[in-house]
Amino acid sequence: MCRNIKTLHNFAPPATDDEVHAAALQYVRKIAGTTKPSQANQAAFDEAIEAVAHATAHLLDHLVTTAPPKDRAVEAAKAKARSAARFGTAAAG
Repeated sequence: MCRNIKTLHNFAPPATDDEVHAAALQYVRKIAGTTKPSQANQAAFDEAIEAVAHATAHLLDHLVTTAPPKDRAVEAAKAKARSAARFGTAAAG
C-alpha cells in the first residue's frame, strides 16, 4: 500500500473532505503510475479521483467500531517517533 495514504477511520475529529480527497489523489496517482497525467488523460484522472473520494467518504460514513476515537496529535507524535527511530534522526519538537 502507498505509504502516503493515511488511515482516516476512527479519528477525533473525523477526516475532512480535504483529507479524503488527498487520499483519493494518492491512490489514483499510484494506480496510474504518474503524478501528473497528460492532457489526453486529465479528465479520466479527475473522474477517478472523484469516484475514489466518493467511495472513501461512503465507506468512512458506514464503518462501525466500538474502539474509542484516536487522537490526531497523539498519533502524529507516534508517527514522528517511529520515523526518527527508523531514520536515526532526533525527533525535533
